[in-house]
Amino acid sequence: MNIEIVTIGDELLLGFTLDSNGAHIARELAAIGVSVSRRTSVGDDATAIADAVREALERTGAVITTGGLGPTSDDLTKPTIAAVFGRAMHMDEAIIEALRQRWVARGWGKELPEANKQQGLIPEGAVVLTNRHGSAPGIWLEDERGRWVVMLPGVPRELRGMFAEEVLPKLRERGGPGASPVVSSTIRTTGVSESALADSLKPLESRLEGLALAFLPGWAGVDLRLTSSGRAAGESAALLERAGAELRVVAGQFAYGAGTDDLAAVVLDQLRSGGMTIAVAESCTGGLLGGRITAIPGSSHFFLGGVIAYSNEVKATQLGVGDDTLIAHGAVSEETAREMATGVRARYRADVAVSITGIAGPDGGTDTKPVGTVCVAVDVRGTVTSSKRQMIGDREEVRLRSTQWALDLVRRQLTATR
Repeated sequence: MNIEIVTIGDELLLGFTLDSNGAHIARELAAIGVSVSRRTSVGDDATAIADAVREALERTGAVITTGGLGPTSDDLTKPTIAAVFGRAMHMDEAIIEALRQRWVARGWGKELPEANKQQGLIPEGAVVLTNRHGSAPGIWLEDERGRWVVMLPGVPRELRGMFAEEVLPKLRERGGPGASPVVSSTIRTTGVSESALADSLKPLESRLEGLALAFLPGWAGVDLRLTSSGRAAGESAALLERAGAELRVVAGQFAYGAGTDDLAAVVLDQLRSGGMTIAVAESCTGGLLGGRITAIPGSSHFFLGGVIAYSNEVKATQLGVGDDTLIAHGAVSEETAREMATGVRARYRADVAVSITGIAGPDGGTDTKPVGTVCVAVDVRGTVTSSKRQMIGDREEVRLRSTQWALDLVRRQLTATR
């Protein structure tokens, strides 16, 4: 089975909204052995929607659309696709009543607005897909040639729930028991460039037994994604496990996790196993590092607190950074970072402390310390290590990369002290 995805909405073309719906549907379809041959985005324009759907039907006969099912004038998906199929629209009173009850139950008033009633208009011969997560019902519309279009809402939470509950079961039935899923696994690395990884892994590629290897760089590092297709699920799982183990060996100290592992969660697991606590001192990241740590459930058992020492005065008074250090080396220096880490560890009586100080930009840089200069220090029970690095990217990227680097230094120090 080959399917095309058509995502609908002006916000997609204008760049205000990323197409996360198309990506989610593609991943879910791959997991059941269904191929996506094309993804198309169009605006809220009836002609554009009709052309995209008509052309997709001619190519594959199977289309999933997202967006344009709401109650406003720019929601054109249903009538437009109904016209492509030559179907009239009719009012489904059961849908209207369900919408009315939902409206009243939420305390929005006693009368359903007229605009919402267009959500009850359904193409003749369509199957209504129940939306348990919002107001807009989905639609499955099929013609006498067996060609079909599934229309789903554009709100991600609604789409994901409906896709799992209403669409996937139907597609599994049509695909039959012999469909081979596309299965992937991911090894997460940080602190190493994409090109360096590619060079080190090149001798391994011939031993991947037909698995596809992709390099996915980002601010957190480089993900190594292995993909298996055209095999039974059990065979794919065994191949991926074997190849993943080899990748981790070659990646060595740069590999920190798998799948969607967050480095902050990895560090917290290390702290948990060692019965240790942590505190942070941040300058250019302004609390971003503490935010990453506290975003992990259970972090309250290990994270004691932190100091956002943006000014030199706070560095001196709250963390004990010496005036001589600030004068001689400046706020952005390994010397200052080391004293920040030691100071915050003492302040919170933590086992581990990590500090970040740097120049995130876009201004503030000098010839000797350009924008992107960042210093990090880690204090593990009195043993202090520090490092300096030149980060790339805009202000937000520098800040994010700095938190990843700081967490990685903590990970490495905890690994070394085990």
